[in-house]
Amino acid sequence: MIDTEGTQLFHQTMPFTEKLGVEVLEQRAEVVRSRLAWAQSLCTLGGVLHGGVLMSLADATGAVCAYLNLPADGQGTTTVESKTNFLRAVRSGFATATARPLHAGRTFIVVETEIRDDADRLVAKVTQTQAVR
Repeated sequence: MIDTEGTQLFHQTMPFTEKLGVEVLEQRAEVVRSRLAWAQSLCTLGGVLHGGVLMSLADATGAVCAYLNLPADGQGTTTVESKTNFLRAVRSGFATATARPLHAGRTFIVVETEIRDDADRLVAKVTQTQAVR
């Protein structure tokens, strides 16, 4: 089920997510889930969803997860490191990102995001470090 308020918040705070068509499914400190639909305009040769699109989905989802895990005196976060492993292509349907905090400290928050296809196969795994501002 689409979280309409969460989707609007993503689009307002990160306008690029609206251009990609990102939809929020769930957002809370323990887990943030979002997805985007396969579209020819987001593909490379052969109808494969572009890796940069998948990384953008993971970055935005992970950023919200980090934000929801800010310490009491934190004002925001910024990505300082991101590592992506691509494991399979997305050629149709949706790419769904699920982000969970691995570490929520005073100066850094580390988030792990998995992207899966409609068959629940692991497409990519992203680990990012967010600096607390």
